Amino acid sequence: MSPDQNGAPPQTTKAAAVERTSHDRFGERRPEIIEVAPATLRRWTRRDLLVLGAGAVAGMAVGVSQLPRPTRQRLGLELLPDNQWLLNKALRFDDDVAEALYSPDRLVPTYTKSQTTPLRNNYNGATPDPGYISAWQLTLDGLASGLPVSLDIRTILIRHRIHDQITRLVCVEGWSAIAAWSGLKFDDLLHAYPPISQARWALLESSVNLDADGNPDPYYVSLDLPTAHHPQTLLATHYNGLPLTVEHGAPLRLLAPVKLGLKNIKAITRITYTKDEPRDYWAERGYSSYDGI
Repeated sequence: MSPDQNGAPPQTTKAAAVERTSHDRFGERRPEIIEVAPATLRRWTRRDLLVLGAGAVAGMAVGVSQLPRPTRQRLGLELLPDNQWLLNKALRFDDDVAEALYSPDRLVPTYTKSQTTPLRNNYNGATPDPGYISAWQLTLDGLASGLPVSLDIRTILIRHRIHDQITRLVCVEGWSAIAAWSGLKFDDLLHAYPPISQARWALLESSVNLDADGNPDPYYVSLDLPTAHHPQTLLATHYNGLPLTVEHGAPLRLLAPVKLGLKNIKAITRITYTKDEPRDYWAERGYSSYDGI
């Protein structure tokens, strides 16, 4: 068994340092100032205006398509395509636009500790029993080495630099919250354990997820690798300066503030890198698959 699968025994001093710093991560900070060249800003403005216009037209078409057929006939709009077909097309269009607008240089706003707001539990089903944590491991597959790797949370904390970030988490249900997170950058994990050269996607899975009745209901999301490389995408280990609780995805969750909350999977147990777009829990249930903000 290679050292990568279980890792070397942790050094007491490093583990103690992690524990000490976990309680005092978020002092007040000055607002982050991001400078953008005037030419780049003008280009963004023109592009955003065109996208806004196209989105408005598409939104009106989708809205009209949801009217009862007699109403559409009365308005002379009966030739519009079937409403479900149009909804699917609108979702795909939204995905395409969000993906086209993606840039590693476009950062979401960051905040100070005084601006944080309460964060919901918001597990889709029942909150898992914490008994899984002691045996938890993260399995990485689809690696360039051809071999899977398993890591426990202590190894992850010792081997990777932990970053602090206060950003807004936006839920598809309409609510949002500003929360203080700490964790390793997903980009750092990608460099430490490179995926296959053809990889364009990551499939993130949580085997501990439950449905509303408390039965096993594995959760899984697709994540494009550009988003995984984004400087604000974390594999979070701490919330408000303390190790994650079960309610917030202990011991490791995705924190991708450029994506809607449904992509921010909790209690990740496996990451698999793939060439083709993998399955996605909510996309299979009629939602968008890219889910960019």
